[in-house]
Amino acid sequence: MIQITLSDGSLREYDQPLSVHELAASIGPELASAAVAGRVDGVLVDCEYMIEADARVSIVTPREPDGLEILRRSCALMLAMAVKQLHPHAQMRAGRELGDGFFYEFVVERPLTPADLPLIEARMQSLAATNHSIRRRPPREEVSMYRLGDTEYQSHGPHVPTTKVLQAFALDHISGTLQQRIYGTCWSSHQELQHWSLPPHVVVVSMDDRQATYAQAVTESLRQRGVRARADLRNEKVRFKIRQHSRTVPYLVVVGEKEQAGGFVSVRSRTGEDFGRMAVEVACEWLSRPGI
Repeated sequence: MIQITLSDGSLREYDQPLSVHELAASIGPELASAAVAGRVDGVLVDCEYMIEADARVSIVTPREPDGLEILRRSCALMLAMAVKQLHPHAQMRAGRELGDGFFYEFVVERPLTPADLPLIEARMQSLAATNHSIRRRPPREEVSMYRLGDTEYQSHGPHVPTTKVLQAFALDHISGTLQQRIYGTCWSSHQELQHWSLPPHVVVVSMDDRQATYAQAVTESLRQRGVRARADLRNEKVRFKIRQHSRTVPYLVVVGEKEQAGGFVSVRSRTGEDFGRMAVEVACEWLSRPGI
């Protein structure tokens, strides 16, 4: 007999081991359909993970931060699959979730351009509709092999069980020449995707990949204050990102190594005014004021 304690404190008993997905299905069909992972004794696991002993288990859905991160990580794999189908000679490198979205890096013989993105996005939509399974291959390690279609990809898990839950996504940038990255965003619903697509009032710009987590945290702090903010975490030169956003975005918040170490940000306007460095909370409070 296996006793499973759910997140609401209720207890369920089962005669034999069962997977996270089977547990979700035993609770209700809607939960089973929404499940993207499980949390077993505090550890995130794939839906196919077998529960073989007494445990505390919660079902993870896209409505929580961990679930949304899993959606984005899986969307990166679906992007790789789409690129490989359209460009069979492309060499896949690596991809992962990043801020509000994801990226995948690859090497191609002919550099792709922004004109290729709609075709790749359309192929991703087709893959989502086809509902491919994503399965973890043994051994079970922190970085494992996941099979999607007829290809295996090395990736941190967990991943969604099938591509059908990957519906609200968009590709928005491609960088590099021979070694390229395609970036996209992914959300739990089309409504959230449409809201993200609205012109931001503030863009948080990172100097490089090392400030990605800090820049995203600053962005979330601004959003909690009601500011329509977006983070630009692309692996592009910071001057390029500032020049691009200065055309349309009222305020830019720049974070680099010094800002991250000191817990502050640098703020400037699209017209070139430099407001200097501010503590994160001070900047969030100022940027959320009416009229700013």
